[in-house]
Amino acid sequence: MKKNAIVSLADANYFELLNELIDSIKSFKESSSIAICVLDAGLTDEQKYVLSKKVDEIKNADWDINVPGYKIRGKEWLKSQVSRAFLPKYFPNFQKYLWIDCDAWVQDWSSIELYFKACENGKLGITQTLGPGYKIMSKVKWIFGKIALIKSQNFKHAMSSNIGIEKARKLAFAPHINIGVFSLEHNSSCWKIWQENLTKTLSAGKVFGSEGLAINMSVYIDQVETEFLPLNCNWIASNLLPKFNESINSFVEPYLPNHKIGIMHLAAGIWKDNKDMRLDKSVNIEVKTLENKTISKSLRYSK
Repeated sequence: MKKNAIVSLADANYFELLNELIDSIKSFKESSSIAICVLDAGLTDEQKYVLSKKVDEIKNADWDINVPGYKIRGKEWLKSQVSRAFLPKYFPNFQKYLWIDCDAWVQDWSSIELYFKACENGKLGITQTLGPGYKIMSKVKWIFGKIALIKSQNFKHAMSSNIGIEKARKLAFAPHINIGVFSLEHNSSCWKIWQENLTKTLSAGKVFGSEGLAINMSVYIDQVETEFLPLNCNWIASNLLPKFNESINSFVEPYLPNHKIGIMHLAAGIWKDNKDMRLDKSVNIEVKTLENKTISKSLRYSK
């Protein structure tokens, strides 16, 4: 029986991305000992049939926390903002869970191993969006002299969710934690803390981004024990483009020592000519190689 699971979620529009994520996982022989589970937020019957040949379990995603209907009408995919905080409810038979957003894919198995190692003893395994080459961590609007309005992602979401100015200030300049890839054990106390914070953020704020704010609260305010993993374990390409190592046919970090990227994440999309690479696989962008050449490539998974 498989002890650990990788879980993701998609609707019909993101099926191709989910399918690619699953193919990227299964391209590694080590994946044979890991369950792959899917939360269905609007997949078609045909899509579920295709997935059923590749994955261990498919479950319908629910609204695990009551959300006002006007916030979610026609947006079943928003269940990902809630259901990922309740993975042991959906898939109760596993010891450890690794969530990977469907707009990400696995290039190097060592990152998978790190996430499963990171969550031991109840810790949260996760990556901060912080690393070499990041030039702006928090946006501010300068008004006069030293006076400025804070516009960091954490602070903005915290204020709109009415969690209180004191908590919002604690989050204002904390390095943002991306919830698109994380690991937790089945019995971790983090689940309950995260769910309680998510209930608070959903009660007043927007649904989109609520789960991220809630996990940032759990780490920076409630002091959930956390194992922070390196940036290549959740490489958000829209924040910083990778380079390409032609000798190993792999995307790598753009700065020395050019570590191989473990999980490529297309969060927020990679855009060209008003087309999002997540929805149009024909979209290519210019990427530098380690030999300082410029090549045209897609950042999506390719067998």
